Amino acid sequence: MKKQIANWGNYPRIESDEQTFSFTEELQTYVKKKEPFIARGYGRCYGDASLAPNTISTLRYNKVLSFDTEKGIFECQSGLTLDKVLAIIVPRGWFLPVTPGTKFITIGGAVASDVHGKNHHVDGSFSAHVIEMDVIGTDGTLYTCSPTLHSDLFRATCGGMGLTGVISRVKFDLKKIETSYIKQKQLKAKNLEDILRLFEENNHYTYSVAWIDCLKKGKGFGRSILILGEHAKKEDIPAKFRENPLKLPPQKQILFPFNLPSFVLNKLTVKAFNFLYYGKNLKREINNVVSYEPFFYPLDAIQLWNRGYGKKGFIQYQFVLPLESKAGLIEILHRISDKGIGSFLAVLKVFGRQDDLISFPREGYTLALDIPVRNGLFPFLDELDALVLKYGGRLYLSKDARMKPEILENSYPHLSAFKEIISKYNPQSAFSSLQSERLHITSR
Repeated sequence: MKKQIANWGNYPRIESDEQTFSFTEELQTYVKKKEPFIARGYGRCYGDASLAPNTISTLRYNKVLSFDTEKGIFECQSGLTLDKVLAIIVPRGWFLPVTPGTKFITIGGAVASDVHGKNHHVDGSFSAHVIEMDVIGTDGTLYTCSPTLHSDLFRATCGGMGLTGVISRVKFDLKKIETSYIKQKQLKAKNLEDILRLFEENNHYTYSVAWIDCLKKGKGFGRSILILGEHAKKEDIPAKFRENPLKLPPQKQILFPFNLPSFVLNKLTVKAFNFLYYGKNLKREINNVVSYEPFFYPLDAIQLWNRGYGKKGFIQYQFVLPLESKAGLIEILHRISDKGIGSFLAVLKVFGRQDDLISFPREGYTLALDIPVRNGLFPFLDELDALVLKYGGRLYLSKDARMKPEILENSYPHLSAFKEIISKYNPQSAFSSLQSERLHITSR
């Protein structure tokens, strides 16, 4: 069916012939047609990684296959979304091993983007918890792969943006919990030096993330709020919640009603938002207990919040720099501040060690910015790309919509090995996207 599609950033927007399937045999038949396509889940990546003239939606391929409630092992089809998984596992005392900032993504998408969360420095990315998975190849063959079985396919599929085949089944480990609540601590940092020190001092926390003001200059440059968390134990939560400590939080959502006019999104409104957001914490330290929903998924309470960036859409620009490249983080933040391109949602995190084939995370600092598409933005982002490269960093493919091929080639050291595996399992570029063509990973 021909339809207009876009990912969460609403840029770019294209017409695609989107098909669906419910059974493995249907998928295998579709693959054998040899017409280039890309698998697509909920479309919550930000760029063009799951956009193509031909797409196949996995959303109807969403059955739970098994759940070992004693060992915490979950197995499902790739189109099942995290919100559905949480509804099953949380009441039974389990949680996702790693979760991004939205629960509205598919399990297949979590693997293809190798998503990370607030606990990367402790638990790594999602692929670190995948036991095995099935991938449908270009001739319809179903490959079962794991770290030891068809390991090259496994490594290239984790973070491979769907270019090795269609992920059909995933089995992964869960995290044991006593309650559905999070013991949260918030710390105000007066500047960039302060927030980096707080990250180091609190690296024993399982979860950590910081909101950062990218526009503030002077002594307050880089002022931030660090948010730390641990899964609460029964004794940590108020007595009134102890009767049903694993109760699912209420699913309350409001709808963002329309696209905001582009003139609303400017330096002054971002500055005003940052002033209010930083000022809302009246104390330097705040401790409380909250449901997992507002801690992990604060924006999921607002349906279609991406409309807030206007009809032209927005770019989420996310990069990682090595820990030793603090000077690079400072320089990039100064460039953003000087340019006046701030972000309502500027998020700073620390990654732990990871050296996978094509996954984004590596030990260092990662910053993510949401920036409305407007005149002059892309040349400026090209300048930031050069700085990221200069300081040994790289960009996240799942957020990318405009990176140039040479940036990818010079920032992912195992790219050649990744392309070799692509040519083995996807020799005719049957699986390809706007992104893979733009970055010369595949070629029709």
